[in-house]
Amino acid sequence: MSNYVTAIGLDVHARSISACAFDPMTGEVSRARFGYDPASVAEWALGFESPKAVYESGPTGFHLCRALRALGVDCAVGAVSKMHRPAADRGRKNDRRDAEWLARLLACRNVVEVWVPDERTEAARDLSRALE
Repeated sequence: MSNYVTAIGLDVHARSISACAFDPMTGEVSRARFGYDPASVAEWALGFESPKAVYESGPTGFHLCRALRALGVDCAVGAVSKMHRPAADRGRKNDRRDAEWLARLLACRNVVEVWVPDERTEAARDLSRALE
């Protein structure tokens, strides 16, 4: 388990990324919104003390995670099936709220991380699924 200070939640879409940085020691929250640009996200994240980022597994794949890692940001992909939302939050989803929820889950170390395949393995998995 890595030692991080700032938990960063990312709500990732094909064309945009909503980000929320949460410092559990101070309660400070910082938000940002980006186009799908890993370099911009990394630059913002590295402005915080010992950041670690997380986003939900899904159709956007693992490119962002690999790119952020290559740019020096510790990043994980969380198993969406293991992330349980309170019933009160289910009807009020939005990108900002999702990013903050992910950041707080990460700060509590309550994220089940999935294995991040390399590009070649991910491409083979995608091909296999397309042929089914």
